Amino acid sequence: MYAIVEIKGKQFKVQEQDTLYVPKLKDADVDDTVTFDRILLVGGDDIQIGAPTVSGAQMQAKVLGHVKADKVLVFKKKRRKRYKVTRGHRQQYTQLQVESLSLNGKNDNGTPEENNEQDES
Repeated sequence: MYAIVEIKGKQFKVQEQDTLYVPKLKDADVDDTVTFDRILLVGGDDIQIGAPTVSGAQMQAKVLGHVKADKVLVFKKKRRKRYKVTRGHRQQYTQLQVESLSLNGKNDNGTPEENNEQDES
């Protein structure tokens, strides 16, 4: 089972146990579990396309850390004017590991997800 997920305006194709780098999530700490519900497409045996999202589908991921990309150098020069400027930029990313993909409250093997609440019957 795979899914197309929208995270901070970018789309990612994910499967369980995938590691991906997304633009920095400011409110997520290391070892937190975050849930994303903007699932645009779910694929596998049968494909479900959302309009714009698949209702009830969720992705849970664990935050592995916050990292920076390689430095990008921007060099400007105007010849014969003694003008040279060098600027640098490092984009910040959050590293995530996909723990589970669920569709309509069920995980990928078709069994209902376990809740931590106790049944009072």
